[in-house]
Amino acid sequence: MKTKILRLIISSTWALVLFNVLVIQAQNSKLQNVNKPNVIYIMADDLGEGLLSYYGQEHFTTPNIDKLAEKGVVFNNSYSSTFCAPSRATFLTGYNDCREDKYVFTSGKGYKESATDATKDESIQKAINSAIGKEPDVVYLPQIFKEADYVTGQIGKLDYGFLTTAKQMDNHGWDYHYGYYDHTQAHGFYPMFLHENGKRISIPGNTHPDAAKTGESGSDESQERDRWDLNGKTVYSQDLFLNKMLKFIRDNKEKPFFLYHSTQLPHGPVAIPAIHPEVAFNDSLTQIEKAYASMVKRLDDDLGVILNELEALGIANNTMIVFSSDNGHELYYNYEGRTAKPYKNIKTDEPFNNITDKFYSEIGGDVFNGNKGQAGLKRSNWNGGVKVPLFFYWPEKLKSGTESQKLVANYDFMTTMADMLDVKLKENKDGVSYLNELMPGNPGKAEEHNSIAFASFMGPALITKDGWKLRYFAPKKIFQLYYLPDNFKETKDLAKQYPEKVEALKAELIQKCDGDLINGSISYGRNFNFVR
Repeated sequence: MKTKILRLIISSTWALVLFNVLVIQAQNSKLQNVNKPNVIYIMADDLGEGLLSYYGQEHFTTPNIDKLAEKGVVFNNSYSSTFCAPSRATFLTGYNDCREDKYVFTSGKGYKESATDATKDESIQKAINSAIGKEPDVVYLPQIFKEADYVTGQIGKLDYGFLTTAKQMDNHGWDYHYGYYDHTQAHGFYPMFLHENGKRISIPGNTHPDAAKTGESGSDESQERDRWDLNGKTVYSQDLFLNKMLKFIRDNKEKPFFLYHSTQLPHGPVAIPAIHPEVAFNDSLTQIEKAYASMVKRLDDDLGVILNELEALGIANNTMIVFSSDNGHELYYNYEGRTAKPYKNIKTDEPFNNITDKFYSEIGGDVFNGNKGQAGLKRSNWNGGVKVPLFFYWPEKLKSGTESQKLVANYDFMTTMADMLDVKLKENKDGVSYLNELMPGNPGKAEEHNSIAFASFMGPALITKDGWKLRYFAPKKIFQLYYLPDNFKETKDLAKQYPEKVEALKAELIQKCDGDLINGSISYGRNFNFVR
């Protein structure tokens, strides 16, 4: 009898131990899921803050993008680069674009030459691959996710530079990649072919070698006619991207994945198969403005499809969605008497000198106010060219409706993800982690920038955490100083009033530019090492 009781006690004890072990494993598994969400990063193309109804756009709405902001975390002091290629490079490498020898970019247009001759693909990729061997030995964003056992996918425009190949995409850490391998080809929306994991995929019905790129004007009758002539324009690129994204999500729903969608939308020239119903009868807009608004609406609609798919698959609550843009706003809807490129003051018909006067929506004719009242546009070092939306959405994990004024840059994303996934970075990147701002109470690093820097065609600029901005205008070799909290429109140059501040920030900017203010976007041959 005693033996029987002893056996029962031992059996019960082991059962209790086993139960506790299972509970701990389940808790650890749950914790692991919390720390390893699926991550979808959508990088819009040339989308300024003012194009979103969350920030006051009056001519159309962006309800799905707004949802990310209203039910997630919004960074209102977020900066990227001033145009596409350096923006993608900083995002992918974690280094600012004023640095020297951190990127190797090949020039565009290569695949356009092979549009009607697939045999040229091999020779083009061979030439590009020889340049890829000169890339600096740095850690790339998808490699961070792969170290944390994620499946990585990139869909849309190429991830880096102006031309790419499967070899380069694989080297960067992408398990799957689909889309344009040529930045220039991506200026058209009806490609004859795209690439999938290096394989050239022909698209029947699309017959234009330049992917049906049109002009940017809406007032020229022939251009407007060409825009709506759909002969040889059977398949719209964003249709392909959406289908590939949905398939990637479905195929990887059982494992953590990182999906990076670098969309063309709403980069011009304006191209859309049909005007969106929401703006079709808006008499305050020209036809080309309606078409441009429809491109923004299409991006918003596609996000809605993705959100619904995540819900249907039961993985919405374990998926973080990030929305941003590669740079600030750009004008692609020129119309005679309304706006113009090259940019000019439509009231005086004078070009901007970008020292004492600069582009503002009210004098440049931007009906959408895409830069949200700020100075400048894409390619400039005014804030309108580099300040971008940044929204994080993760149902039930991030506090709904949180707005942060923390100074962040797009090269911070890699460091933040490494912090979240507990991946040790092997390099001292320029980015810092904002995980604590994103998820208060998380045991991540408490870091912040004293300042950030970015390059431009005009010269580099520096912005401090307390709102000072030093702008270098290289053509005239002058520095301008602004205090953004009191003067977000950058109208009051304080350089003469605070010469010591200028000198201190100048030294900081030079240090961030590796000792030379010419590094960056204004010095292609030197910093970006173009291979033609």
